[in-house]
Amino acid sequence: SSEPMLALSREINPESEHIAGDMRSLRLDRTFDAVLVHDAVVYMASEADLEAAARTAFVHTRPGGAAIFAPDCVREIFRESTNLFEADEGRMSLRSLEWSWDPDPEDDQYVVDYAFLARRGTEMRAVHERHLMGLFAQATWLRILASAGYRVEMIGRPVGEGETDQVFLCRRPAPFKAAE
Repeated sequence: SSEPMLALSREINPESEHIAGDMRSLRLDRTFDAVLVHDAVVYMASEADLEAAARTAFVHTRPGGAAIFAPDCVREIFRESTNLFEADEGRMSLRSLEWSWDPDPEDDQYVVDYAFLARRGTEMRAVHERHLMGLFAQATWLRILASAGYRVEMIGRPVGEGETDQVFLCRRPAPFKAAE
């Protein structure tokens, strides 16, 4: 949680409610028809973290509602990759390299290294960041989401021209009502 990021979002999206919290422990004391747990879920670097995030989503999903869990990848489809980003505006320029790789294919984590070169006029600044991400097998995702209380299925999500990946559609069962 970053107060400067929230402040910027409040400025850009003044009509939206902004709440700082951690997806493992946040409790809003209300439920929603739908809950979206997008790519930030890859920061759950252990099964315990992922279980806590699944429980948080479940308590915020109304009975009969649904949640979508959309991690960047699962173990079965992970491939080392790099992306280059470039931007220029007047006398300012940015070049960024994102490198996703797995130093230990036997564990449930991978690394994303970011290298940034920022130039303002003739001044240059270099920054490196390393992010540790969770990398779980589909079976682990299915087990954890089901243990939180959801009925889970995998569905395709378009990610590019003719390409899809899989996300987890999680339905919270509605209470059984006896016939009158």
